[in-house]
Amino acid sequence: MIKITDDIFLDDKEIREDFIRSSGPGGQNVNKVSTAVQLRFNVLNSPSLSQKVRRRLMEIAGTRINTRGVLVIDARRHRSRELNRKEALERLANLIKEAAKEPKKRKKTKPCFHVKEKRLFEKRQRSKIKRLRKPVSGDDD
Repeated sequence: MIKITDDIFLDDKEIREDFIRSSGPGGQNVNKVSTAVQLRFNVLNSPSLSQKVRRRLMEIAGTRINTRGVLVIDARRHRSRELNRKEALERLANLIKEAAKEPKKRKKTKPCFHVKEKRLFEKRQRSKIKRLRKPVSGDDD
């Protein structure tokens, strides 16, 4: 059981880990040992998440969620399997914590009197400039 928040717990069976060969520096270790981890978590079918958290998690994760609703996290920064595994679990927990936060309600506001006055003054100035650009029409013949 993995504790995410006070009321969200993930069962170990909901998370699938695949260990793959990592790229980058590391010498022969990279070629021989599968240290990178690919963590998979099915967001759509998880009984641990409420509908609101599930929806926000889908929005936050973006392209890391495939068409079947599975969140895929790659961790390959470290040279050891355990550190990569720990990092992937932390990243999953952080995503779920972020999704569990209730977004703040937007308060509707109106522009204050001074802002309206400034905007109208600038419009009058701009209008005056454009008026002065026009050719002078006169009957000087």
